[in-house]
Amino acid sequence: MLTRIFLLFTALMFLAFGVWSITDPVGMTSRLGVSAEGVSGVFEMRGIYGGVSLGAALLCLLGGLRERFEFAALCFIAAYMGGYVLGRGASYFYGDTAMASNWYFAGFELVMFVLAALLVRRKA
Repeated sequence: MLTRIFLLFTALMFLAFGVWSITDPVGMTSRLGVSAEGVSGVFEMRGIYGGVSLGAALLCLLGGLRERFEFAALCFIAAYMGGYVLGRGASYFYGDTAMASNWYFAGFELVMFVLAALLVRRKA
């Protein structure tokens, strides 16, 4: 039951972020201190942040509703959030700067990675 609650919560978070990113990519990225400059900037923001997040929401929803998708959804969350954690770690190592909101995201991603990894381990 804990796994399903986690997956449904994660689906809701991805859904909210995906809808925000598709409907207002410039507003979303500017809140994070990122600008979508260039000819394809907004196009890429909608696809990367919006489309991928909505796809992730669907997979997490399936995992929350159907037991056979739980493991795949958990592995996805662990890999996806773990990738963010690795990237943020590299940024820290290279001395990149970020706004406080970016570090809040990094903390959230770390917590989500750890929870997903623990649930994967429990399922395996």
